[in-house]
Amino acid sequence: MSLPSISPSDLAKRHRDGHTPDLIDVRTPREYQGLHVQFARNIPLDELDPAAVMKARNGAGGEPLYVICQSGGRSRKACEKFQQSGFGNVIDVEGGTQACLTAGLPLVHGQKSVSLERQVRIAAGSLVLAGVLLGWLVDPIFYGLSAFIGAGLTFSGITDTCGMAMVLARMPWNRRPQSANCGG
Repeated sequence: MSLPSISPSDLAKRHRDGHTPDLIDVRTPREYQGLHVQFARNIPLDELDPAAVMKARNGAGGEPLYVICQSGGRSRKACEKFQQSGFGNVIDVEGGTQACLTAGLPLVHGQKSVSLERQVRIAAGSLVLAGVLLGWLVDPIFYGLSAFIGAGLTFSGITDTCGMAMVLARMPWNRRPQSANCGG
């Protein structure tokens, strides 16, 4: 399925020309708080309800909805979710927030956090290392942990889904603080 997309520089041009694109950022609240496009609002991918988002657009239904994440993977999944729900006027921002750094979009810099992709690499690497060390020092059965993580990473690469990322996104350190307003 081909998804419409826009480059960050084209999105920045639209913004400079007086349009404020309707932009949702589908990263975790902590990632969003660390750095986000000024006019983006945060709706984490695991909480995304396409029908509710479209209903809440307040008359902007004819304008495209732009979707962004850290580097493009989660925003593509969000766009696919919108299309599967029957909403076609949704556009993926190519390269994500990282690409917006050089495109001239107004960004809000907040408290730095560890991105979800980096958390997955840390967790997977730690589990593989633990499996190898425990297999060597305690019992060879622990090599199975490393094999399990390796199989999961292979499956993730083939299917472009990541179970570990889905679990980590639900962890307390990635959740929105109860009193925070992440609307922009």
